Amino acid sequence: MAQKINPLGFRLGTTQNHHSFWFAQPKNYSQGLQEDKKIRNSIQNYVQKNIKIPSGVVGISRIEIQKRIDVIQVRIYLGFQKLLIERNPKKIEEFQMNVMEELKKMNVIEELQMIVQKELNLNPINQKLNINITRIPKPYKDPNILAEFIAEQLKNRVSFRKAIKKAIELAKRADTKGIQVQIAGRLGGKDIARVEWIREGRVPLQTLRAKIDYCSYTVRTIYGALGLKIWIF
Repeated sequence: MAQKINPLGFRLGTTQNHHSFWFAQPKNYSQGLQEDKKIRNSIQNYVQKNIKIPSGVVGISRIEIQKRIDVIQVRIYLGFQKLLIERNPKKIEEFQMNVMEELKKMNVIEELQMIVQKELNLNPINQKLNINITRIPKPYKDPNILAEFIAEQLKNRVSFRKAIKKAIELAKRADTKGIQVQIAGRLGGKDIARVEWIREGRVPLQTLRAKIDYCSYTVRTIYGALGLKIWIF
């Protein structure tokens, strides 16, 4: 049997870093994970609802979260200039308000304050949220943005092969050494699901020092869900 592993987890500590930086006791670890997921989901939803993009691509590559005692630092990596809203402080404030509301619903902030106060015998701490936005110079070098691009094409009834080939062309222009795209499901609305994949260049998945970026993405179509996987070297 084939032994499959996520390429990002396989390379942690060599060419990959964590997207969350914080420490928690074992009994509070799951709560910290839920908090991270809530932050990421609220930011994704806010961008989809409030920022209109002609191509339909949101353009968020990744969201890094760093937690300290009194501050939650969130760094959003965006791919497109249109989404950069650093010059508009009102938009950043809206971001922060939405995320803080989601956290308050979970009673996360209050519980953190109680834990810190109990452990260190301190006064209650008001945890702040800081959001920074960083632009990626070559957005189509990122698999998450490419996956969004292919998903948008498939929703517009473009042939899956045409959409994948276009995405590979965009990735090649962004100076990638190799790319592999795999799609599975009811392709073209056929009754029987199948798997198709296309590879261009080198994709050395067994080499630890090879810098591989990877994402898996679910595309919702009228025929059902399609599974999309992208590896970029």
